[in-house]
Amino acid sequence: MTDHSTDSKHWQEVIVPSHSIFTLNISELWKYRDLMVIWMRRDILSIYSQTVLGPLWFFLQPILTTLTYLIIFSRIAKLSTIDMPPVLFYMSGSILWGYFSECILKTSTFLKDNSGLFSKVYFPRLIIPISIVFTNLVKLGIQLGLFLLVYGYYFFTSSTIHPGPILLVLPLLILMIAFLGLGSGLITSSLTTRYKDLSHLINFSVQLLSFLSPVFFPVDKMQDSVYRKIILANPMTGVIEAFRYGFTGKGFFSWQLLGYDAAIAVALLFTGILLFNSVEKNFVDTI
Repeated sequence: MTDHSTDSKHWQEVIVPSHSIFTLNISELWKYRDLMVIWMRRDILSIYSQTVLGPLWFFLQPILTTLTYLIIFSRIAKLSTIDMPPVLFYMSGSILWGYFSECILKTSTFLKDNSGLFSKVYFPRLIIPISIVFTNLVKLGIQLGLFLLVYGYYFFTSSTIHPGPILLVLPLLILMIAFLGLGSGLITSSLTTRYKDLSHLINFSVQLLSFLSPVFFPVDKMQDSVYRKIILANPMTGVIEAFRYGFTGKGFFSWQLLGYDAAIAVALLFTGILLFNSVEKNFVDTI
């Protein structure tokens, strides 16, 4: 009589669920890196695949956003950018905030958007949010290239532009934004499996948070001490200000503030992974 037992030795690989919410299997994520690349390629191609202008939107989006901010805040509201060319001020803020917000918004819905796939096939679920962050990083790289072209013009035509050594930590600034976006997105995505009302608040919250950051106006111009403290509590403030200070030598910069932002970024990422691991096993049944 044939033995049909499913002893683990008959299988090339046995998938064992993690018993700890603190587990992060880096080796497993690395093993599925090809899937991450495929997912990134799919996302990049699908972003503007059915649009008339296609990839040109990568450039048009920051240009149109910068022009909008320039007209509203610089021309109409007459807000000063403290000796920094307004175009550089608004473009830098919009590009960095755009990367942060895209990481949050797309990561915050990945469990719900892919619940059908998760119920049919196994792969490390974190592959998808990580691929979202890297996909948006490609977009950020293209837009930073556009920023450098505009920056080059002002560098050679303006005497007020003085780049500094803070530029050396530019990769760290981008990594901090990625951590902030991924961590916040994982927290939101995990919580929405139980509290679905949060999915209706995330877009509004991110938009509101942009007004509590130096995207539209410099920190140095904020006279109200309470509002200034609220702005400085935003972990994106130090990153955006450091970016501007590194390229122009203008604005507000503090190593202490940057250290605070880095600590918040790591804490959010850790908390996000913690919450994600706690809901990963049962989220398909609750969505």
